[in-house]
Amino acid sequence: MRNQTHFSPDALDKIYELCSGGFSDVKVLVVGDIMLDRYISGVVKRISPEAPVPVFLVKDEKYILGGAGNVVMNLRRLGVTTKFLGRVGDDPEGRRVAEMLKASGADSTGLVYRGCTSLKTRLVGNGRQQMMRLDREDIIPPLDEEEPAYISEIESALNDGVKAVIVSDYGKGMFRETLSQTIIKTCAKHKVPVFVDPKGTDWERYDGAFVVTPNLSELSLVADGQLVNDDDAVAEAGRSVRRKYDFANLLVTRSEKGATLIEEDDILHVPAMSVEVFDVSGAGDTVISVAAASVAAGLSLADAVKLANISGQIVVGKVGTSPIESEDLLKFLGASEPSGKVCSAGAAGKQIGKWQKNGEKVVFTNGCFDIFHVGHADSLARAKKLGDRLVVGLNSDESVRALKGPARPVNGQDARARVLSAMSDVDMVVIFDEDTPEELLSRLRPDVVAKGGDYKPEQVAGGQYAKEVVILPLLEGFSTTGLIERMKSDGDK
Repeated sequence: MRNQTHFSPDALDKIYELCSGGFSDVKVLVVGDIMLDRYISGVVKRISPEAPVPVFLVKDEKYILGGAGNVVMNLRRLGVTTKFLGRVGDDPEGRRVAEMLKASGADSTGLVYRGCTSLKTRLVGNGRQQMMRLDREDIIPPLDEEEPAYISEIESALNDGVKAVIVSDYGKGMFRETLSQTIIKTCAKHKVPVFVDPKGTDWERYDGAFVVTPNLSELSLVADGQLVNDDDAVAEAGRSVRRKYDFANLLVTRSEKGATLIEEDDILHVPAMSVEVFDVSGAGDTVISVAAASVAAGLSLADAVKLANISGQIVVGKVGTSPIESEDLLKFLGASEPSGKVCSAGAAGKQIGKWQKNGEKVVFTNGCFDIFHVGHADSLARAKKLGDRLVVGLNSDESVRALKGPARPVNGQDARARVLSAMSDVDMVVIFDEDTPEELLSRLRPDVVAKGGDYKPEQVAGGQYAKEVVILPLLEGFSTTGLIERMKSDGDK
């Protein structure tokens, strides 16, 4: 059982490549219940004289694709070549859905017109407060002739190079009978993975799927009890459910606790990042979209889940149902090239990987470096001699205040970073906010961690993410705190 947020050594370069246009070479098929979401925005300023109800003054109206349509939009925003197979009503809403799919660039030639289009209308008042939701829908089981037609379309897509299939079940009737099982078996013949977003408690229809992606509430429904959002509880329930339904893997999305991947022989807990949550609607669609597209592109399932977890956390920080954008991921991962020696953790990880591929040994050390003195210069020189490249983790101003008190730092992080960048021994500077560099090291993965002071190697925070930990002797008589105290003493004379 593991808790991890970092990617495997080669994954970041692949992810940067995919998010910079590489996803366009990936083909994914989405089969599922599509719907139309209508958002009517307005304000409430008075009570109706006709009845004790608020008067909603309409200001704006917009439409977005929901359900399986949101899966399609997530894939298209990543640049994935996407085909959609599903049904809408032969009504104005259905024609609007068809137009929106076409505008997105998705192939919707498999769209079937039957029944009425599922429409969800939300009244959103005073900026972002949802006041009411009005639903119109029909739950229509498939006709006998529908399944063979769908499977024919799926066979054609598989022969055309589709590398992953997403079954997006929103309980609107499309998967009531045998369709999901036929899809899974058909894809198995082509050795193409099927990712399922489940609905309800009849999960036998998903038997044999490659990945099933319930949220915690959905897992609780089939696990015979309300689950506590705890690693062990989720792992235990997930193991049982995975075995019962013969899923190859189970991916449980857990809101503020991140996600848990239950494989046959391992369990991976991926923590969530800290975000301000505006709206969780659609986050599950983002997770399954990114996971499926990433596996189709050649990433390992573990790395695909980590990227999907990041994507889900990004979109919950947006108002309303919003698909993930490649630019969002590039920004989060810090994929921009370093500006001089100072760069983000993401860009640093990318550069370190390149150095290591070239056979260069990367050394990491860290500190506050508030008032730079000869002791610092000595430590940096000693650290550089341990390898070919030296990366310095620099505590941010916030981090220094937490460690040293409100009067510190004397010099801001930008000034401290410039001083370090001027040192010939330093190849890169990365600013971090935590008290220790452990989280940063989990992303950078240097060859050596060098730490000055009276430590044992096993006591060095983050040392487990390097091949070697080296304790450096400190130059006696020099410390920033000592220098500050002496300056105060001299000033009092």
